[in-house]
Amino acid sequence: MKKVSNFRLLMSVLKKDVQIYSRNMLYLFLTVLSLVVFVAVFWLVPDTVEEEFSFAISPSLNTLFSESKEVLIEKGFPEEVVGQLDEFEAAFEEEGLVLVEIESEEQLKQVIKGELDVYKTEEGRFILIDPDSDDERPEGASKINLDTGIAFPATFLSDAVLGEKPKVIVYADARVPEEIRGAMQGFIREMAYQLAGYELPVEFPDEELVILGEDRLGDQVSMRARMRPMIAFFIMMMETFALASLVSNEVLQRTVTALLVTPLKVWHFLLAKTIFGTALAMIQAVIILAFVGAFSATNWPLLLVIVLLGSFLFTAVAMLVGAAGRDFIGQLMFSMLFIIPLMIPSFAVLFPGSVAAWVSMLPSYPIVRMLYDVTIYGTLWEDNVFYMLYALSWVVLLYGFSLIVLKRKVTRL
Repeated sequence: MKKVSNFRLLMSVLKKDVQIYSRNMLYLFLTVLSLVVFVAVFWLVPDTVEEEFSFAISPSLNTLFSESKEVLIEKGFPEEVVGQLDEFEAAFEEEGLVLVEIESEEQLKQVIKGELDVYKTEEGRFILIDPDSDDERPEGASKINLDTGIAFPATFLSDAVLGEKPKVIVYADARVPEEIRGAMQGFIREMAYQLAGYELPVEFPDEELVILGEDRLGDQVSMRARMRPMIAFFIMMMETFALASLVSNEVLQRTVTALLVTPLKVWHFLLAKTIFGTALAMIQAVIILAFVGAFSATNWPLLLVIVLLGSFLFTAVAMLVGAAGRDFIGQLMFSMLFIIPLMIPSFAVLFPGSVAAWVSMLPSYPIVRMLYDVTIYGTLWEDNVFYMLYALSWVVLLYGFSLIVLKRKVTRL
């Protein structure tokens, strides 16, 4: 009897897996649908970043300064001292702040509530328009969305200088976070404190602001760019369900027992599942990354290695889930038990802020971190050595464990 080569045995199992997968219309449909939906969502997400914070004040700065100057002059303050009030105008001219001056407090409230729209003309003037009216929008003007505003009394500056307690109201839309409201209130308190002639009861070093980490001011990342690594990660993760279902069915229906009667060995079966699952996840991730424009002339080899590591990781998880599940519900429960924790790093990296220590210990964290850094910030091989070794360690650990579990399951059938 002619001995069948290991290569032919392996290829026969792979061919069978491809045929089974192609006949499963549910997973085939979900695969195509997920690719189309993810690409569509990516291009629909805005690619712009709002780096300016807009807020309104009432009355205008001109009214605030003129009224207060008159009061202080009447109180006998020298004109050179009164002229120093102009220095406080710089507090409203910080980089990244857009100040909209509205004359009346009533109009200010209408703007915040959305009953009046604000347009900024090319000359820098602000125009209020009732959205329900037939008034024409100014040509070339851009609409400004305002959700916070400050209503000052006309004599706020002079009242603060004289030590009185002027009433100031901060208007905010219900959607404005509490942090923004508190920041606006703190801004008013600090300005009044300085106008009254008191120094702040704290001491700052010469460098008042120390930025830890990389300063991204003026170089913010759009939501579309943040979605790019997240979509590729999700595509690899979703193939866990398909491969787990394939392994589970072959184990439960004892297909693997019939295969082992032939010259096929257990390691042929395990290697075939590894190649099939890794290739399936990797091909789809590469397609997604190509459609969302992630590859460049310099990063494509690195991205392919990262995707390969991620595909191996989720293949190991799928083999483990497939060996543990006894039916569809059991398989689904085991899948979610692994998938939900592995999803956490993708959201932790997507949104700004420090990543918790326990999140960085999850197996999927180095994969997400590298996808994010390479596709968004263009990091190179030397910048990702640590995360690559970290990811490889998790892949080897999970893959080895899944092989042991699946092999024991197969040999005990």
